[in-house]
Order: sequence, then structure tokens, then C-alpha cells
Amino acid sequence: MENLISPYGGDLPMLLVDAYRAQHLKRAALDYPSVDLDGRQMCDLELLLTGALAPLTGFMGQADLDSVLAGLKLADGRFWPLPVTLAVSAKQAEGLAPGQSVALRDAEGFMPAVLHVTEVWSADPAREQSLAEASGLALAAPTAKEGQVYLAGRVEGVALPPRHDFLTQRLTPAEARAQFARRGWRRILGVMPAEPMHRPQFEFFLDAAVQREANLFIHVAGGSDPVHDPVHFTRIRACQALLPRFPSTTTLLAVSALLPRKAGPRETLYKAIVARNYGCTHLVVGGENNTAGDMRRGVDALDLDQGLLARFREALGIELVPFPRLVYVEDQDAYLPESEAGEARVLHMSGAELRRRLMQGLKVPDWFAYPEVVEELRKAYPPRSRQGFTVFLTGLSGAGKSTIARALTVKLMEMGGRRVTLLDGDVVRRHLSSELGFSKEHRDINIRRIGFVASEITKHGGVAICAPIAPYRKTRRDVRAMIEPWGGFVEIHVSTDINVCESRDRKGLYAKARAGLIPEFTGVSDPYEVPESPELAIDTAQYSVEEAVQKIVLKLEHEGYMR
Repeated sequence: MENLISPYGGDLPMLLVDAYRAQHLKRAALDYPSVDLDGRQMCDLELLLTGALAPLTGFMGQADLDSVLAGLKLADGRFWPLPVTLAVSAKQAEGLAPGQSVALRDAEGFMPAVLHVTEVWSADPAREQSLAEASGLALAAPTAKEGQVYLAGRVEGVALPPRHDFLTQRLTPAEARAQFARRGWRRILGVMPAEPMHRPQFEFFLDAAVQREANLFIHVAGGSDPVHDPVHFTRIRACQALLPRFPSTTTLLAVSALLPRKAGPRETLYKAIVARNYGCTHLVVGGENNTAGDMRRGVDALDLDQGLLARFREALGIELVPFPRLVYVEDQDAYLPESEAGEARVLHMSGAELRRRLMQGLKVPDWFAYPEVVEELRKAYPPRSRQGFTVFLTGLSGAGKSTIARALTVKLMEMGGRRVTLLDGDVVRRHLSSELGFSKEHRDINIRRIGFVASEITKHGGVAICAPIAPYRKTRRDVRAMIEPWGGFVEIHVSTDINVCESRDRKGLYAKARAGLIPEFTGVSDPYEVPESPELAIDTAQYSVEEAVQKIVLKLEHEGYMR
């Protein structure tokens, strides 16, 4: 492998220990404190253990963090663009100090590694953001939350974090380099798609490799948790579907542990280090099919002062290949840079338009996407008439939510074609939230539980009808965010005036609340935050139950959920 480009920093660090040392660490870790890592931290750990983040051998200390933020270099002066830190809650960090060893575990208790702690310090997001801004490259998001604590130190790996998908294509840098060496590859053009590739990407990647007399390494981002990422499998299968169109002898596809960070130029430069550690001599940057227009240009991904960019490229030792603004020239049946299209008729399609066509069952033109890729996408983005969805009714006590929800459930079941589940408030309380009271905190937990169940129903193509009071906008937004990746979310504000609600109160709850017998009662002693932009608002003082249900059904038909 001596003919391949050297790893960034010279060598791939050996952070995975041998079997004897692994057994020792497993026994010793029984007495170590444990820290549970989230999904992103687990991906960072996997990249560290495999050597993809060489020359790093652990999570950064404060000097390295400050230096990376302020000057895009490690404390020893080597170029490094993005923090690689381990931030935990103050509770998890309680009692930890330099010199200790900590077991790093996943959510199920599996221990991939041990951290030998060298520093413990409190995060200061505002200060970190200021340091980054002073460098000219601000952070897209803080590296930690207020109140969190950083742990730094060297890691020793017992085993890679468990993966169960695409196992034959999950290559470590050493494994990829071995394959390149066996094939006789030296010049390697890397691409790191975080979404399905379409015809413009295919044509540019292939042409860029041919022009540079390089082999092509398609390194698909596969770090997300497939159980919670609705398009994880689609993203990778769509890239696999396109693979036969590339020359088989000069192309290799693998799946990485990278997670998109949306960190701007810093992330692009970070990816370049990973690409070099895998053996790439070139890296395509840009080319994402965004929602605003066409493919994102490489110069947009590298929005840097040209002097800085030249210095960074020299430090990286890898050629960055910007993806141009491509447009489809109909007369030539080819994609050309926008600057070369002239007065010719051009066509283009945004990511938003592609999703619209998929979700409405419309044709995706061949000039934009190959049919085998579209076939994979249609599995993840079925037409709305085949998607699951949630109808979420919110409003004051006595507004008529439960009555409408029951009638709507019956109407949808009568119409047929869907499995409909009514998440009735009393039933949910009895079976999911029996231990909860009616404090603000407990009511919030109850709504989130309803949202989780509704998201699971929606994920599997069913219909969930929910009718809680749900007085807080943030909680409703969070519930929407749980559900929309899997299907539709239709918020109905049952906007009946509080005076009407109170006049209907058979249980005397409003009277008790006004007498101070029921604390934190929505609309009396606790606020109801009116939805800002619900899909529909219904005042049951103005509409009968049947009329209200009909309005909702018509809305569902208009949105394409009922056909």
C-alpha cells in the first residue's frame, strides 16, 4: 500500500486493541463509571476507532478545541477544521476527573471503547461561537449545550459499535486501502453522497474521474440509526441501484459512518481529511440536489477566501473538485455547466419538486433521474394516498375535540381502505400514562407519549386520530417533528371560545378551577397557546359534529390523503 497517498498525519492510529487487551478492559470496565453516547457521538467514536479521523486518538481537550475554533488547527499547529468533542450532561460527568477511565456505552449498554480521561471542563457555547466567528468560519450549531460538560482523552477500542446493515460494504480505512492496493489503484476520486445520486451527479462524477485518470470511490454516508432515519436504507439502496452504470473495474462503493453535520466549509474540509485517510487523492465537493434550486455548487460548499482555501488545500494534500452549476440542455440531451449553456433551452429540477412528484405519484423525467433510482425512491416516498397520517385535534377542555375525533374515526373506518386508531385521552391515560398526574410537566410528558404512538402508527401506514388539549406550541411542534418524517400531520385547532366551553362543562371542572380547587387548569390558571398555522380551525359553536367531520374529510382529500 506504499503507492497510495499517506494518511493525514502520516499513519492510521491503531485504537482497536488486541483480544488479550480487550478482555482486560472488559473486566476492568465493570468497576469504571459509564457514559452513554448518543447516535452522533457513537459515529464520532467509530470514525476515531477505525482511523478515519487520523491523527486524532481520542476526544479533543480544551486547548485543541479552542485552537480548532479560532484558527482551524490543533494545538500542535496541524490543520484541523471541525471539533471532535465528547459533551455529556453535568449529571453524567459528576465525580469524573482526569486520570480516571470511563466505559463508553451505547443505549443498550454495549461498550465499544474505554476513555482515559485527561480533562473535564464546562462547555461555554457562547464563547465557542465567538471564537469560531473570529476565525471567519462560524459554527452552524454549537458543539455542546449550555450546562453540558466536556470529557477529553485517549480512547482504547474493544470493538466497533455494532452495525447490522450493509456489513460487506462497511469498510475501515485500512480495509479500503487494502482493496485499492489489490486493484492497483493510486489516483482515487472520492465522492461522499448523503442523498441518492441522479443523472447529473452520475455524469459529473464519471467525467471528473475520467478527466483525472482516477478511479472512483463512492463513499455513501451511512452513519444514521436506520431504525429512526426514514430514508437511511433508501439513500444507500438508491446509490447501489446506480452502481451498475459505472465501470465495474474502476469503481468501488462503500458505506461510511459519517453523519451530515450541516457545518458549512468546516464540514467540507473535515470530509477531505476522512477521504484522504481512506486513500483518496481527490474529493468532489458540492452537488447536493437542494430544495431551493439545482445542485449545490462546490464553490458554495467552499465559500472561503481564496487565499485561505489555497492554504487549506496545501495542508490537506488532497485536490478538491468543485461540482459546477449543471443544467440539462434539451437539444444536446446532456448536462452542461450553466456558463456553457448559452441561449439553449435548459431544464432543471429542485429537490422539493422531485419529492412533490414522488408523493403525488407523478412521473419523474428520465433526463433527471434513472428509473432504477426512482423505483427505490418511490418506496420511501409513496403517494400521499398510501401514506400514513395523523390528525391532531387541539383545543380547550369542552371545545368538542373528543366528540369530533370519535365521529371522524367512525367516518374514516366507514370509508374503508385505512386502519384507523383513536388515541382517546382517557384510554391513553389508563394504559400509557397511569402514573402521571396533571401538573404541567406530566401533561407535557403525556402529549409526547401520544405523539410517539401516533408516529409509530403513521410510520406503518395507519391513521392516528388524537384529541388532547396540548396547550403548548413547543410540544405540538415537537410532536409534528416526530411524525412528519414518516407521513402526514394535520393539526386541527378546535377553536371554540372558552365561554362556550365553560357552558358545556358537565363535570364542573372550570368552576373548580376558578375556585382554586384545580391548579394549572388550561384556560383558567394555565395558558392555552393558540396554534399559529394549523391546517384547519373549527369552531364547534358554528359547526355541528357532522359538519366539522366533513370539513376535515374534505381537507384530507384536498391534501391527497384520501383518494
